Amino acid sequence: MKKAIFTLGMLTLGLLAQAQQNQKIDSTYLKNWMHSDFEATGVYGVNTLKAKQFLAEKHRKATPLVVGVLDSGVEYNHEDLKNNMWVNPKEKAGNGKDDDKNGFIDDIHGWNFLTDKNGKNYAPDSYELTRQYKKLQDYFNSGATASSAPELYKKYLTLKKDYFTTIYKYELNSSLSKARISFVSPRLEALNKAFGQQKLNKSLVDNFTSEDPLALEGLFIFKEMKPAEWENKTITEVTDAYKKKMEAAMNSSENSLKYAYNLNYNPQEGIGKIYGNNDVKGLSDDHGTHVAGIIAAEWDNQKGMMGTGGGNNIKIMGVRVVPDGDERDQDIANGIRYAVDNGAKILNMSFGKSYDDNHKIVVDAFKYAESKNVLIVKAAGNDNMDVDVHTKYPLTLINDKQYSPTTITVGANTRFAENLRARFSNWGKKSVDVFGPGTEIYATFPDGKYKFLQGTSMASPAVAGVAALVWSHYPKLTAKDIKNILMETVNKNDQLKDISVSGGVVDSYKAVQKAEELYKARKLK
Repeated sequence: MKKAIFTLGMLTLGLLAQAQQNQKIDSTYLKNWMHSDFEATGVYGVNTLKAKQFLAEKHRKATPLVVGVLDSGVEYNHEDLKNNMWVNPKEKAGNGKDDDKNGFIDDIHGWNFLTDKNGKNYAPDSYELTRQYKKLQDYFNSGATASSAPELYKKYLTLKKDYFTTIYKYELNSSLSKARISFVSPRLEALNKAFGQQKLNKSLVDNFTSEDPLALEGLFIFKEMKPAEWENKTITEVTDAYKKKMEAAMNSSENSLKYAYNLNYNPQEGIGKIYGNNDVKGLSDDHGTHVAGIIAAEWDNQKGMMGTGGGNNIKIMGVRVVPDGDERDQDIANGIRYAVDNGAKILNMSFGKSYDDNHKIVVDAFKYAESKNVLIVKAAGNDNMDVDVHTKYPLTLINDKQYSPTTITVGANTRFAENLRARFSNWGKKSVDVFGPGTEIYATFPDGKYKFLQGTSMASPAVAGVAALVWSHYPKLTAKDIKNILMETVNKNDQLKDISVSGGVVDSYKAVQKAEELYKARKLK
């Protein structure tokens, strides 16, 4: 459905509420459920349309606000994002000069920190487990002993166990995939020869006979596939698709061993203090493009979907720091500082990892953002676990307390009130502040496309967009104010009471009402 269907001028809130109450799972509803009004529909969305209506009634005009998307990359020329990308006002595109003297050449839409020492983009990277095990392996191989560093040696043994028990799965899957391909291939070839180029149908397959036992054995693929996957196709089309699936499984395991768990793979080896380039799209921008759309996909352009930021005054700054692997703390710290120094007021961080490298520099960057009145919104993670107990990085708690009063950690909720927490979402009575829509989220995708994805990676930008909607209309509030407003105005639910600080899902309509109250109480204009 076209986006204009959901603009305030063309669809009343009452009609939308009625459609949602009827629970018709058509494309219009499903693609836009994250905007739902809970009180009208029972669906825990962020209530964007009602918030916009309230702001219009109060004659609140939006001011430009920049959201830094620290992610895998952003397709800045996507039809639903290109007009809402941040453009560095002091930089001249393509002249190869650092016009604004910020240390970054031609950073028109942001900066890409995922390059090698020669400034060449990369996407695959190792996991932090691999890097930390490699670091301690080298340390103890260089002469250190268990007696000279007992605590470090204990950590080394733990990492060694984690590393080898993990890579075994990929080694096993790779070996099994190769053996399966070797075994199946001649049987598929026999099927190809036996069926020829005729179109397949149920009768043809059911009545198939052959003198070749390999062809008969090859019939097993029809038991593994749905009829829709092979009916009215040639056997060659079917067997080629089957082989591609087997090869994809093998390649996935082999790539994990080649990059994620390769002790000798380091794309940033020899990198200097200043590094990167201005390509904010990069080589794997699917995740970041989806995140950016949730926040700031254009309104009223009759295309795709709409961001929870609620309007075209919200601009996306691309900061590429998340590879196909675990993010590096140096990149995250540098990315935060870059975004803050270049005018971003909100940072969305939809990433995380289970092992630490140098989290102090990340904590310092969070505190730097706080000192500059910048709000950070980050994903809680998708491990289905209590992050008060099981540590995830970037850290939320230090000494069992939140250290950043300008950071919001977000869990994911579904559109089903009876099962509100998404089954994958992490939680934490102390660590997770709020919940936001995070399942079946339709948003921008590379190559000008749109796609449904799910994760706390989607819930975080949904909340970041709400924060941007509020702050852009009430710019004299502080980052701490915005966090407090969002937490105090959630739609509470008993299912979330003991697994988050606020016990509820963000609601932009209630948030702008609270912001309006604060403005009046403080006599702000």
